[in-house]
Amino acid sequence: MRIAIEHRTQYRFSQAQDRIVQMLRLTPTDTQDQTVVSWRIGVDCDARLREAIDGFGNAVTMLYAEGPIAALELSVIGEVLTSENAGVICGAAEPLPPLFYLRSTPRTQASVTLAEFAADVAAGEALDGLHRLNAALHGRFPDAPDLPDRGCAAAQAFAAKTVTSRDVAQIFIAGARHLGAPARYVSGYRTDGEAHSAPHAWAEAYVEALGWIGFDPATGLSPDESYVRVAVGLDATGAAPIAGTRVGHGREQLDVDLHVDRLGGEE
Repeated sequence: MRIAIEHRTQYRFSQAQDRIVQMLRLTPTDTQDQTVVSWRIGVDCDARLREAIDGFGNAVTMLYAEGPIAALELSVIGEVLTSENAGVICGAAEPLPPLFYLRSTPRTQASVTLAEFAADVAAGEALDGLHRLNAALHGRFPDAPDLPDRGCAAAQAFAAKTVTSRDVAQIFIAGARHLGAPARYVSGYRTDGEAHSAPHAWAEAYVEALGWIGFDPATGLSPDESYVRVAVGLDATGAAPIAGTRVGHGREQLDVDLHVDRLGGEE
């Protein structure tokens, strides 16, 4: 599948900022089933962009802009070719061993009720259990839209009535780790014919003899060729598409415009 992505993020400040520094995890990398045809990150002010690879193997772009800055717009435009892989990740950069992803974070700690839920629905063989956990979370939270990160922890989200795709991905991760399966958070894009106000989020878990496998509790299925995988981390904070600081006073207003469209098959 050929997927076109246009992702614009606009910041407006009530007072001009003296300096802005951001880490952008907005660039996908090639895997066996994902090829980046073209990709460009733009900014509408005088800024320095420096590309690097972080400790998780993600492509990152550091942005440095000196003020005064009253507004800033980031634009991402690109095309990616994808193919069906039954959720199995092959050919991705893996600088860290799977056991690293058993490490819990404040946002992925399982509460007693979440741990009991995971143990009840996922009893049995590892792969089947993870698929059952994925399906059970979708059954519990059938509507998990793509919305900006609210900073919610997995235990807090599990007790809530409404969640985002970020929240339910972290719930899956907390449950999988409780079951002894290394699991990580994934940020990326999904084409489903609907408009979104934030990138999509899902999870990957490691299964012996198979490797890393994607699970999307927002759909109850594994990611297919309609997904573009961008960044991984221990939780939503560690794989945030945009993270950074600003030096200056005043309020910040954020607007996101995201279009992910299917263009057709491979050429």
